[in-house]
Amino acid sequence: MSLLKTHPKELDTDSEQEKQKSVVYDENADVFGNEEGHDIHYKTLSWQVVALLMIAEIVSNGMLSLPSALAVVGIVPGVILIIFLGSFALFTAKLLIDFKLNHPEVHNMGDAGFIIFGPIGREILSAGTIVFAIAATGSELLSGQQALSTLSDNGLCAMVLCLIFACAAFFVALPRTLDKVSWLGLASVVLILIAGIVAMIGIGIHPTPGRTVQATVPQTFYEAFLAITNPVFAYAGHFMFFILISEMRRPQDAMKAAYCLQGFSTLFYVVFSVVLYVYAGSEVASPAFFSLPEKWAKAAFGIALGNFLLAAGLYSHTASKLIFVRFFRHSKHIHTHTVLGWSIWIGLCFITMAIAFVFSIAVPIFSYLIGITAALFASWYTYGLAGFFWLHDAYHLGDGMNTLKRRWVMTTISLLTILAGAFVCVAGTYVSIKLIVQAYQSGLVGKPFTC
Repeated sequence: MSLLKTHPKELDTDSEQEKQKSVVYDENADVFGNEEGHDIHYKTLSWQVVALLMIAEIVSNGMLSLPSALAVVGIVPGVILIIFLGSFALFTAKLLIDFKLNHPEVHNMGDAGFIIFGPIGREILSAGTIVFAIAATGSELLSGQQALSTLSDNGLCAMVLCLIFACAAFFVALPRTLDKVSWLGLASVVLILIAGIVAMIGIGIHPTPGRTVQATVPQTFYEAFLAITNPVFAYAGHFMFFILISEMRRPQDAMKAAYCLQGFSTLFYVVFSVVLYVYAGSEVASPAFFSLPEKWAKAAFGIALGNFLLAAGLYSHTASKLIFVRFFRHSKHIHTHTVLGWSIWIGLCFITMAIAFVFSIAVPIFSYLIGITAALFASWYTYGLAGFFWLHDAYHLGDGMNTLKRRWVMTTISLLTILAGAFVCVAGTYVSIKLIVQAYQSGLVGKPFTC
């Protein structure tokens, strides 16, 4: 599957020798270089910590929409879809990690875009990462606001609660290096796991009377794909992988973190969505915690609140880190405590969080816009771009077209991966736009800056 950089003497078109190639990762060529003697060290994360941060970031509010997806298409296709997409996401993670090992200088999707598509690719993929990260931050802010509203019985204006949550998330995003929030990663994973278990116990004790549960449900393309977007985007975390791997002590161990992430998330998604759907029935709410009795909903939201907080901070941190490294790469401000460096960093974290907050409360269709940004960018970052990664390295690090022809199976799979990303992008955008139109027609769109 992989095609990694090797010593020149090892380059050979023979398949047996190709299998024996060893990874040569140039520590001095990566984005942060040799950090010996510097004030700020970025390359400190173990693969276990990265796995926790990946899980905390991906298995967050994404799981809360999965039971409603099963209600639309039925248990059997729903579970098959979740497992398939989890396996597919693991495959694309492998291609992404191989690309990072081949190109240590890559820090984010923009850097990868420059290698494959040139300057235009860098700007498009960088902008897309920032937009998607800010949209994801806003999504977590809304989840935090919903949790606080539920816990307080709507005791305060929703805007105030969202502002309180945004302020807390801002401080989570502030550390310059991810190792400073590593302990929060463990806490976040434990919290979202316990929240899911509490929700399953609550709905099991208090099932919905007269509920309807179906193995399969015939649907139109629009309704089916609308449901499919939930599990598709529940795995939409690959856009952060380059940034996380860049802060690992041993990037070569990144695949271990990916295995932990996809194994945990896929199993947890299947169990959680099936239990909630079976006991809540076809009327299961989205977010799923709203299907629980009030006390159980408060317990689940209260426990998950810490996970929403860390995820919001991580997304804001990602957008800020991309911009910060883009402008200060190889300068003293990266590794030294300078007034300018810290001022810019704090300012970036504030701006990204502020934009996410303003959009979440000022744009009535913000929740629908999240779907559009996910369709436009997550479809490529999580799925489609991985095909380009493999094709590029197979061609340039191998023997050109001869490598592509000889490894025709992987070439074909890579092309299909690109087509799958394109399909999700186009269909997801269509579905999201149609949802917005229907929301306006039915009067479901509220007003900005309202409680």
